[in-house]
Amino acid sequence: MNTAFLLMAQFNGAAVIPVEDVCNAFFSHLTPGKFVQKISLGEIALPLIRIDSASQKSAKGVHLLDLAAWIDRQRAAAKKECEQLTGVKL
Repeated sequence: MNTAFLLMAQFNGAAVIPVEDVCNAFFSHLTPGKFVQKISLGEIALPLIRIDSASQKSAKGVHLLDLAAWIDRQRAAAKKECEQLTGVKL
């Protein structure tokens, strides 16, 4: 199964997903502002794209492939932790 392909279906083929949509789908416990802040502090390892790089207030988003890679890394870490806890190879 390809995470990027699934995200393309979920976000109607958009290459860049607005911060608000990423928050709603994967970080519902954070406001978009707090999400951007956590990325800026390095607490969430996702690159943000500014639509207008010259403006601090421009719309921000996450590239679909970067989000797919982040999800895949989170899955790998969770799988490793589960295997260590249970001793069962997944």
